[in-house]
Amino acid sequence: MTAQAIKPEECFIENEPYYEPVGDEIAIFTSAWEQKLPVLLKGPTGCGKTRFMEHMAWRLKKPLITVSCHDDLTASDLVGRFLVRGGETVWVDGPLTRAVRRGAICYLDEVVEARKDTTVVIHPLADDRRVLPIEKLGEVVQAEADFCLAISYNPGYQSVLKDLKQSTRQRFVALEFDYPEAELETSIVMKETGIDADLAARLVKFAGMTRNLKGSGLEEGASTRLLVHAGKLIGSGVSPVAACHAAIAQALTDDAEMLAAVNELSSSLF
Repeated sequence: MTAQAIKPEECFIENEPYYEPVGDEIAIFTSAWEQKLPVLLKGPTGCGKTRFMEHMAWRLKKPLITVSCHDDLTASDLVGRFLVRGGETVWVDGPLTRAVRRGAICYLDEVVEARKDTTVVIHPLADDRRVLPIEKLGEVVQAEADFCLAISYNPGYQSVLKDLKQSTRQRFVALEFDYPEAELETSIVMKETGIDADLAARLVKFAGMTRNLKGSGLEEGASTRLLVHAGKLIGSGVSPVAACHAAIAQALTDDAEMLAAVNELSSSLF
């Protein structure tokens, strides 16, 4: 579903998303929401940031609008634009504007991937003004009381050109995420995939090995998300070595030598 197609009414999460807290992130986010403070989630890919946001939307009983940011995402994509419909030119709110009007939680995932003009849009929403200026309409929208702005990024993967400026960072309450401790991550993999404790533990050990290669041939190690993918393949009957190759090794690198090294690690465990 594209950002333009998202409707707040469709974003209520009725069933509790599975999430295992690793610290006091639930209490801090709840307090930030109550105090109308924006929240910044930072951490590596696949460590549970998006699942955490889904869990908090369910816990707070608020609609969640998630926008996956990318190089072509502009401020107009977030705020809205004029479109021709049925021979008439009409204004269509973007996902951020809908969240502001509706009092929803708006989650901008990997915000630094978006174009720089998006920062100008979120600044007035991320301080005590809590307003969204819509220049094309000559309107300034005051955020509803329950509106919450949350953004995320991966600080270990950003270049100098793609990093959050201090003028942006210092508007947010920051929550740092990382991969869980081995015992908890094993429990998560078991819960998400249905595989037994021994297999889950070996997957987690394999992930640790790949994470130790970060900066030594791999840009990133295996995320918890990739472990869940591998576990689901194993649960459906795929051999552990083949599952690790398809769901983890191939997802981490295209380099032939690194692929061989990662596959050798999985073969040593399975």
